[in-house]
Amino acid sequence: MENLITLVNNIQRACTALGDHGEESALPTLWDSLPAIAVVGGQSSGKSSVLESVVGKDFLPRGAGIVTRRPLVLQLHRIDDGKEYAEFMHLPKKRFTDFAAVRQEISDETDRETGRSKQISSVPIHLSIFSPNVVNLTLIDLPGLTKVAIEGQSETIVQDIENMVRSFIEKPNCIILAISPANQDLATSDAIKIAREILEGKSYKLQFPWVGVVNRSQADINKSVDMIAARRREREYFQSSPEYSHLAHRMGSEHLGKMLSKHLETVIKSRIPGLQSLINKTIIELEGELTKLGKPIAADAGGKLYTTMEICRAFDQNFKEHLDGVRAGGEKIYGVFDNQLPAALKRLQFDKHLSIENVRKLITEADGYQPHLIAPEQGYRRLIESSLVTIRGPAEAAVDGVHAILKGIVQKAIAETTELKQYPTLRVEVGNAAFESLERMREESKRATLQLVDMECGYLTVEFFRKLPQDVEKGGNPTHSLFDRYNDSYLRRVGSTVLQYVNMTCASLRNSIPKSIVYCQVREAKRSLLDFFFTELGKKESKQLSKMLDEDPAVQQRRANLAKRLELYRSAQHEIDAVAWSK
Repeated sequence: MENLITLVNNIQRACTALGDHGEESALPTLWDSLPAIAVVGGQSSGKSSVLESVVGKDFLPRGAGIVTRRPLVLQLHRIDDGKEYAEFMHLPKKRFTDFAAVRQEISDETDRETGRSKQISSVPIHLSIFSPNVVNLTLIDLPGLTKVAIEGQSETIVQDIENMVRSFIEKPNCIILAISPANQDLATSDAIKIAREILEGKSYKLQFPWVGVVNRSQADINKSVDMIAARRREREYFQSSPEYSHLAHRMGSEHLGKMLSKHLETVIKSRIPGLQSLINKTIIELEGELTKLGKPIAADAGGKLYTTMEICRAFDQNFKEHLDGVRAGGEKIYGVFDNQLPAALKRLQFDKHLSIENVRKLITEADGYQPHLIAPEQGYRRLIESSLVTIRGPAEAAVDGVHAILKGIVQKAIAETTELKQYPTLRVEVGNAAFESLERMREESKRATLQLVDMECGYLTVEFFRKLPQDVEKGGNPTHSLFDRYNDSYLRRVGSTVLQYVNMTCASLRNSIPKSIVYCQVREAKRSLLDFFFTELGKKESKQLSKMLDEDPAVQQRRANLAKRLELYRSAQHEIDAVAWSK
C-alpha cells in the first residue's frame, strides 16, 4: 500500500515540473484527478503547528499576517534508519539536514515567485521529508483563510485566498483536513464553514471523527522544545486526562498521521482504475492534437530545408492524387474533353459558313482576275482555311478550361495539406510557385495545341481531293460575267465537299487537342509542378527559410505545452504500470 502514496507523490512532482498546477487552462490537467489531503484553516488557527507535530520537526515559517503564500505539497517518506533530511523539488541535488534552513528556503522560494510583497501564488512548492518518525503521507498546506487585508496586500487578498483554497478542496478527489483551534466556537470556524459550503450544506456522518491534537505553546516554541518531546508530552496528556483518557488511542498527532495515511491509501487504491482510464484516453487525445499541429521547426538550415521539402512533397502528392482519381477533381478535366470541347466545336456551325453566297464570294475572290480552268483549287483552300481557323477558339478555350481546373486542384491540395496550415508564408509561396508553373504550362499547351490547328490549315490532305470528280463542263467560261461563273448546284456541291473535309479534320482535332493538352499541362504538372520552386529553394539561406516557416507563435507555444503535458501523462502511465506489475 505504501507504493500507492509514493506513486501519487511521483506524479504530483511530475505535474509541478511540467507546469500542471491544476489551474484552469486549455490543457488537460492530471493534478486535479489525483487524490490529495488539503489542510484548511483560518489564519493563526494552529495549522502549521499541527503539520509540524505530524512531521515531528520545526520547519515551517512563522510570523505575523499571512505566512503561507503558496501551496506547500508536503510529502512524508518513512525510512527505517539513517539521519532525517529534506529535499525540495526545485533543488533536486541538495539535501537539507538542518530544518531551520528548510524554513528559510520555503520563505525564499515563496519570494522568488511572488516577490517580497504579501501577494499569493497558486504554484506549489514541493518538499519531501525522509524520517523514521513519520508515516508515508502527502499533505497540501494552503494559505490560511483571513478576513482582513494587511498593509502591502491587495484589497482582493481575502477573496483571492478563499478562491485558491476552494480551487483545491472542490476537486472530487480531495480529502479536507479542517483545522480549528479548541478555544474557538466550531460554529464560527473558517475551516468548518468553507468545508460545509463545499458539501453544499448537507450533513454527513464523519467517517473519521474529530482528532484532538495538543500543539506546543508559544513558550515551548520560544524555548525550541524538541518536537519528539512535545509528542511524548501530548501522548501523556491524553492518557492521563480524565476527560480524554478513554479516547487516548485515537487522539494526538501520531494517530492523526497514521489515520490520514491509511485513509489516503484507501482512496488512492479506489481511484487507480479511473485514473488509468483517464490517462490512457488523454494520451490518445494529446497525440492526436500534436499530430494535427505538425512537427516543430528545426533549428539548423539543413533541417529547415528538409522540413520545407517534405511539406512540399506532401502537397505534391495530394495534387497528384486528385489527378489520378484517388481524390475528387481530376474527372473534371475529362469533362472538358468530353463535353466542353465537342459543344464548342458544334457551335461553330460550318454549314452556315459554307452557304452558297459565302462559297461564291470566296471562290471568286480566290480566282482573282483569272478564273480557274478545271477546279477552283484556291477557292477550296480559302474555304477550308477560313473554316478550320475558327477551331482555334474552342482549342484555346479547352486549354484555359483545363488550366482553371488545375488551379482549383492546387487550391484543394493546399487546403488538404495539414502541414501547410502551420506556415502561412510557405503556403502562399507554394501556391504562387504552383500557379506560375501552371501558367507556363498553359502557354506551352496553347502554343502546341494551336499549332495542331495551324498545321491542318497549312497542309491539306491530298488523298481527299484526288477522289473528287473533275467537272470540266462546269469549270466556268471566262467570257461570262464574274457572278454567272457558277450555278447554285455547283456551288452547293463545292460547299458540301468542303464541309466533308472540315468535319473530317474537326473530328481528328477533337482527338488530338486533348492529347496535346494532357501532354503539355496535365502530364507536365504531375511531373514537374514544383521543380522550379525546388531549384530556387536550394539557393535560400537559413534566414530566408525561417521567414517561410513563420509558424504562428501561439501554435508553437501550444505544441510545446502539449508536448510537456504528454510527457507528464506518459510518466504517470509508467508509474502506475510499475506499481501494478510490482503487485
